[in-house]
Amino acid sequence: MNAQDSISPFGDHVHGARRGRSLVLAATFFWGTSATLARFMFRDRHVPTLAVVEMRLAIAVALLAPWLLWRRPASLRIRREDWGYFLVLGVLGVAAIQCTYYYSVATLGVGLAILIQYLAPTLIVIFDALRGVRVGTLTIAALGAALGGTALLVGNVDPASIHARPLQWAISFVSAFVFAFYIVFSKRALRRYPPMTVLLTTFTIAGVALSPMAPPWKIVTAGYDRDTWIMFGLLGVFSALVPFALFFAGLRYLRPAQAGILATLEPVVAVVSSALLLGEGLMPLQWLGAGLVLTAATIASSQSDAPMPSPGPP
Repeated sequence: MNAQDSISPFGDHVHGARRGRSLVLAATFFWGTSATLARFMFRDRHVPTLAVVEMRLAIAVALLAPWLLWRRPASLRIRREDWGYFLVLGVLGVAAIQCTYYYSVATLGVGLAILIQYLAPTLIVIFDALRGVRVGTLTIAALGAALGGTALLVGNVDPASIHARPLQWAISFVSAFVFAFYIVFSKRALRRYPPMTVLLTTFTIAGVALSPMAPPWKIVTAGYDRDTWIMFGLLGVFSALVPFALFFAGLRYLRPAQAGILATLEPVVAVVSSALLLGEGLMPLQWLGAGLVLTAATIASSQSDAPMPSPGPP
């Protein structure tokens, strides 16, 4: 073995880690900016939340399935023994994220819902520690900065949340657990299947699971105008298909905790884009929060170029 051969695995890992971070950060950009469009549809077009969720999943599936059938038909094959796993990931992952998060928005307000959901990276780190993964000081610092920054970013909490019932609080905190579960549990699928296969399968399962609450035929016959349908299409592509594909592709190279911390850039992008496009100005503390989240992402990005030990598959 020559010197070049001895260092090539590490070099491949460094390249993969950098690629993974870039893909996850790109996903947060699309999620954050498309959140502004979704907010516009809820606020100004009065489109029901579940209608938006169902249509974005349906449009993503309608675009992705024919493309894979044409270009990569072999990727549509799922092993029989993996269907149970995909059902769990689609229902308790994708569909559950949609339901618990938007329920949290409805009962606690947008700010607190985002803050609670982004407790997920902390839960992932706790899970890693229980599995025997060493949690370094930098990871803890990044978590603290991400949590504090997100709290400052979304600090305008709906006063109605003070009167929320215990069950409403419980379901809202479930959104954080579901998000953490989704990130960690997705790793198994990405070890066996291409990201697009995982995306199509879980989106299809989630869409079918949510259809009783938001029947697609009722949405189609609801009388929405052309502009609203264009916005449905944009959300299907830029809030579902593109960012989830980027996130899955990036997650293949990263630890779940690192991907979760990097994903906290989403509220930064959402708040800034809302300020620029919807005229919702930022308070000084929000700018401080954005700085803390960016610091967290920088820390998370700087510590994982070396190979990452793992106690085994989750």
